[in-house]
Amino acid sequence: MPFSVDHLAELNLLGQFPSTSNQEGLKVHAHTAAPETVRAAESLHAKGLISQKDGGYLTPLGAEAVELTQKLQSILSSA
Repeated sequence: MPFSVDHLAELNLLGQFPSTSNQEGLKVHAHTAAPETVRAAESLHAKGLISQKDGGYLTPLGAEAVELTQKLQSILSSA
């Protein structure tokens, strides 16, 4: 099953969240962010992965998703 464009945008946004601290988050500014990034943030919020529809902090499920995203990226990036 291929990743959809929307899923790729969500994965890219998850990859921008700091994974070393629960005290740091992201803010997606609707007037400056790409439309797909705004939609990704709204979707991740609806799925319970981030605390606000415009970013915020990772939820516990979001932190797990970031960890898995980083592992997948590492596997795909290896020679």
